[in-house]
Amino acid sequence: MPKVISRDGEPFQVLLRRFKKSCEKASLLSDVKKNKFYVKPSTKNRDALKAAKRKALKQLRRSSRFRKSY
Repeated sequence: MPKVISRDGEPFQVLLRRFKKSCEKASLLSDVKKNKFYVKPSTKNRDALKAAKRKALKQLRRSSRFRKSY
């Protein structure tokens, strides 16, 4: 858990902003969202394969966009 120590004469808004920034760096919110519910390993693997296919197709489209066929 990130801790933020208040400096002399520091406003609360600045302290809160520093705390939010330290939480972002520690990636707390992404961990909370990721662990919000259980995902079966088979579903996780399937989603990863789908993402890999999408990424490969996107890469293929980008590379073929500039290729000219005469």
